[in-house]
Amino acid sequence: MTQDQWGTIRDELHQTMGANCFQSWIEPLTYLGSEHGIAHFAVPTNFMGNYVSQNYGDILLSKINRIDPSVRRVVFDTVTETQNAPKPAPQSAPAPVTQAKSHQMSDSLNGSPLDKRFTFDAFVVGKPNELAHAAARRVAEGGPVTFNPLFLYGGVGLGKTHLMHAIAWELRTRHPHLNVLNLSAEQFMYRFVQALRDRKMMDFKELFRSVDVLMVDDVQFIAGKDSTQEEFFHTFNALVDQNKQIIISADRAPDEIKALENRIRSRLQSGLVVDLHPTDYELRLGILQAKSEMYSRMYPGLEVEHGILEFLAARIVSNVRILEGALTRLFAFASLVDKPISMDLTQECLTDILRVSERKVSIEEIQRKVADHYLIRHSDLVGPKRVRTFARPRQIAMYLCKQLTTRSLPEIGRHFGGRDHTTVMHGVRRIEELRKQDAQIADDVDLLRRSLEA
Repeated sequence: MTQDQWGTIRDELHQTMGANCFQSWIEPLTYLGSEHGIAHFAVPTNFMGNYVSQNYGDILLSKINRIDPSVRRVVFDTVTETQNAPKPAPQSAPAPVTQAKSHQMSDSLNGSPLDKRFTFDAFVVGKPNELAHAAARRVAEGGPVTFNPLFLYGGVGLGKTHLMHAIAWELRTRHPHLNVLNLSAEQFMYRFVQALRDRKMMDFKELFRSVDVLMVDDVQFIAGKDSTQEEFFHTFNALVDQNKQIIISADRAPDEIKALENRIRSRLQSGLVVDLHPTDYELRLGILQAKSEMYSRMYPGLEVEHGILEFLAARIVSNVRILEGALTRLFAFASLVDKPISMDLTQECLTDILRVSERKVSIEEIQRKVADHYLIRHSDLVGPKRVRTFARPRQIAMYLCKQLTTRSLPEIGRHFGGRDHTTVMHGVRRIEELRKQDAQIADDVDLLRRSLEA
């Protein structure tokens, strides 16, 4: 971008922002030049750099992109009083950037910051998540859109956010020219409300419709928020019409998100919907082994006795985050007391976690076991279909939830697609009757119960 082009952008901003805002925040900016996909501006104070980055960074980048699509970030360099203000860049070449503190827009256009730990290399693949991993890999290649949107859903700690960040990292590496916007549904709503309040809806629309890849985490958050859903719907359609990739995550399937408009639910189901199932023993053990190798490099010489990882994989089944947190605590504790990680030390260090895991069988674990046993999808087990292929396993799962957990009938019903407690009660009674009449049902229930209590 040349100085003349920057002058044109300044004139546009002056007309849209008004004289006071323009004089306070845009006029003091000095365009230094662009290099390696970064446009640099000098600002007189740290405060101004922060303010302009937060409030006007998106629209600046959007307008610059129309002139120079290679620019992916905007950086505001503070020029202190002891420094000579850099001269504006000539039209023929960009000026060198002064050494100063920078206030940057991230590569994801000020979306959620990407966690460096969440890459494909660090993602442990097993049967419960292999389809989600393969789909995420395909989207991350950045080629022609094959399924749009990609919708990932599952419970807490199953890897949805990890895969979202991994896609963004891979796209950054493979296609650094792409504008990838990764944010939560809550951030989308916040930006929308802020744009309404500041009367900047055109800037909001221009920003979200100019991205190449839109990634929205926890989309269930917008359910019931009518105005936000309306804008999300139009943004979704605009990007799909431009053949731009959309990746969405949620804690449940689209048809199970209450208060979500039918037209949005339909759009979300129009691509590939992938369920991340609760982890099984093999996947939990694989995660622990990968983390243990990493910690062994961090704590050289710290011995882990045989059977510890297997013990943790069998006992901590509720959540991968709790599982990883337990291993982190265990290595830190062992290094502080300078002792090997033995079974006694493990039980001493993780008393609270093991005590909780000892008595609990979760509804999610019961659902996974029953779905795997009858070779049906989790979404069909908890979904609305009433055919016997799904209805009988659903009733068995409800029965086991009543027998093996302390959850109330309404709570169990909520985990089965929001069903009424009377439906759960009917399912429980029906299985009690069938166990006396049908030997196969009795065997299935006993086998599942023993597996869950093991």
